[in-house]
Amino acid sequence: MASYRTLGVIPARYASTRFPGKALALLCGKPIVEWVWRQAKKARLLDDVWIATDDERIAAAARSFGAKAVMTSPDCPSGSDRIAEAARDVEVELIANIQGDEPLISPRTIDRAVQALLDDPSASVSTPRAPIGSREEFENPNVVKVVTDRRGRALYFSRSPIPSLARAAVSDSAAAPPNVFKHPGFYVYRKAALLEFGGWPPTALEKIEKLEQLRYLEYGHSILVVDAASDSIGVDTPEDLARLASIFDPERLP
Repeated sequence: MASYRTLGVIPARYASTRFPGKALALLCGKPIVEWVWRQAKKARLLDDVWIATDDERIAAAARSFGAKAVMTSPDCPSGSDRIAEAARDVEVELIANIQGDEPLISPRTIDRAVQALLDDPSASVSTPRAPIGSREEFENPNVVKVVTDRRGRALYFSRSPIPSLARAAVSDSAAAPPNVFKHPGFYVYRKAALLEFGGWPPTALEKIEKLEQLRYLEYGHSILVVDAASDSIGVDTPEDLARLASIFDPERLP
């Protein structure tokens, strides 16, 4: 099997709770997961990009547009667990977890997160953040929020508005309190950290929030947060896809 310094893996399952078959839903004539793969392939710091799935329909689609598809167990509780299974026997230093529902993911954001780990040997996980654009986004449970410490390490991730505005003096014109950002849900791990993650059972906060990255924090690991090169739009529901289709321009992808 080939060895890599860096490998991107897109976890893609068919049985999405809010949008079954989402990975294969068409956007401008191509499956969403294909647009994600094409964007990831543009990243300068990734040696290759795979698709990890538990569904032969997704695997067949991946092979049809030239991607390597790796079959994984249908019992993986999160995308990170799926990637840990797919890459367990691969010789690789860094592994990028690229969400299969963000066709606007910027290759420069991927490179920034990879470079952060290359530059900081003490860090084992990195992830991007982006500005919150509106109060509606801040309050939307489908938009994950992250707060960081002064060193740029994640303190907490939540689907709820954090921190609470109940005692905060935040103007009505502000989208969110200071030092709160949107979390696009993309990660880069050192392989050892990813395999360690895959060996831990899902944790209490992870289960409550439905956010796998909390497993790292609950086990005492830090997550380095970097600025995204540009905002991305995730597809959680058919309505999200319809809104994205109305503005999606393949010629102007980041």
